[in-house]
Amino acid sequence: MRPRSSSTSVVRWPTADVVHAAGRAWAEALAAVDPSVVAVGCFGSFARGTDGFGSDLDLVAIVDGPRPGATAPAWSTTALPVPADLLVYTVSEWHALMASDRRLARTLEQEARWWMGAPPPAP
Repeated sequence: MRPRSSSTSVVRWPTADVVHAAGRAWAEALAAVDPSVVAVGCFGSFARGTDGFGSDLDLVAIVDGPRPGATAPAWSTTALPVPADLLVYTVSEWHALMASDRRLARTLEQEARWWMGAPPPAP
């Protein structure tokens, strides 16, 4: 006998703990295959603890060397449990951003949770 189908739809969103664990695993796997990776972390609602249903994951990565190509397979975020936006900075770009008075620099300074590595100190 076929099971009865439900007339309601239930959508579940991963908890912050699940997202952070997946993010840490992704960051560690990325660093294992790309030695230029200096640091990887998140900012935004998942870093602040204000995430909710439908929140995306805001990621930041710092590399020592040229920025990876947009289609580099190791950098794909599709395996993460929620949609993700990834910002990638070279070390020199990171230092320039942190020395600026841009809002993004203040946000990253205040909110970023580093899963792998740490931002390089200013020269």
